[in-house]
Amino acid sequence: MRIRLMSVALGALTLAACSDKQLAIGNPNSPTVQAAAGDPQALQLLATGLTIDHRGSRAGFVRDVGTFGREAFFYFPTDARYTSHYLIGIVVGGKAVIDPSGFASGDWGTQYNALRDNFNFRKTVAGANLSDAQKNAALGFARTLEAAELLEVIMTRDTLGAITEIKENAAELAPFVSRDSVYKYILATFDDAATKLAAGGSSFPISLHAGYAGFNTPATFATYTQALKARAAAYYATSGGGAAAWATALSALSKSFLNAGATTRAALDVGVYHIYSSASGDATNGLNAATVLDLYAHPSIQTDMTNRADGTPDLRYAAKIRTAPVRNAPQNLGISSSLGYSIWANASSPMAVVRNEELIALRAEAKLGSGDNAGAIADMNILRTVSGGLPASTLTAASSTSAILHGILYEKRYSTLMEGFRWVDMRRYGLLGELPLDLPTHFVAKVIPIPQAECLSRAGKTGAIAGPGC
Repeated sequence: MRIRLMSVALGALTLAACSDKQLAIGNPNSPTVQAAAGDPQALQLLATGLTIDHRGSRAGFVRDVGTFGREAFFYFPTDARYTSHYLIGIVVGGKAVIDPSGFASGDWGTQYNALRDNFNFRKTVAGANLSDAQKNAALGFARTLEAAELLEVIMTRDTLGAITEIKENAAELAPFVSRDSVYKYILATFDDAATKLAAGGSSFPISLHAGYAGFNTPATFATYTQALKARAAAYYATSGGGAAAWATALSALSKSFLNAGATTRAALDVGVYHIYSSASGDATNGLNAATVLDLYAHPSIQTDMTNRADGTPDLRYAAKIRTAPVRNAPQNLGISSSLGYSIWANASSPMAVVRNEELIALRAEAKLGSGDNAGAIADMNILRTVSGGLPASTLTAASSTSAILHGILYEKRYSTLMEGFRWVDMRRYGLLGELPLDLPTHFVAKVIPIPQAECLSRAGKTGAIAGPGC
């Protein structure tokens, strides 16, 4: 898709460069930032490419972390590696780990390809014939997506750290930095995005797709930026950031589109979404229930679920889980399941990036982390009563921190089921041991390793180039 977009952009630029005295045809396989900067149509195509990049990693990311977090199985009948590589791994030094060259070592290259495109987009904006406000708006958009991509990377690599720098020369290897440095960079990038959006005038110089409805001006988009910043700050708070990071999360939530007064499903679902379609050149939702028949829900989602007062299931469970034909794990490497997902009904179903419901859960976490037990329980009960249809919790401000945390994590689990958070949340709070082991041969991965290809590209290098995962 990026190649097609850039080819179209370059075609427009090449025609514009022609004259009756000289025919100057650029290399269609090597479009330049300088050329794109002079054409508004090219800038739009590049911006569209960034949203396609951002969408491109979503289905795989959700499926991967969902499998690690025992939310899902991907029981592909003819290839057991979707089970063995995620739940069994390989033994190194007497310990089970994820194979760095296997199926479960992804969620890296797609994100860094997106970051390279983002780097080029920002260079294009810097040289474009735009007003200062327009440049700020476009850069605020790009910086938000940059931080979002890096957040996905550190969510999967955690203590291994990551790479935050994109070099001008793509062949030059940038160094790994620590988890702490990655989170600080992400939060600073969201701050820079917010500053630029505040100076971005009343409209973007680019058009955003329908998934940004309600967030398609610099001012409204900034509330999306703050929502993602709140997620990053909460994760950092439980990864060394402590009280200061919890304060940052609460501040970002206050500037986001959080609506704690939500009383309807529609109000809880307000947010930004990736969109899909079957139109020529577009992409379909890779986890939809109509055509993706190998995605199954983990049975614990049913056994751990709380019934409503009338004996019917938690409304979130009822809305997201369906009965499916019994499927056994390939080669008997796992347990069977008869539960499927109905979150995405068909190939055109949108997939959430961030919703109001998640923000309420994040605020409950941040309040608990800041010592406001009563406030945390109040937010938890919004999810419990409005989204789940359950009676309010019996927890009180005098309840133990552990009990309140587990209450919040239950509500967040079902409120954001299969949206990419369960595994990360359990790791952040040191609770991976509470995830079920279906067979004695299974283990729970702590991190996804740095891909072997990334490590091999650094073989023989010294200093800060190599990362701890290599």
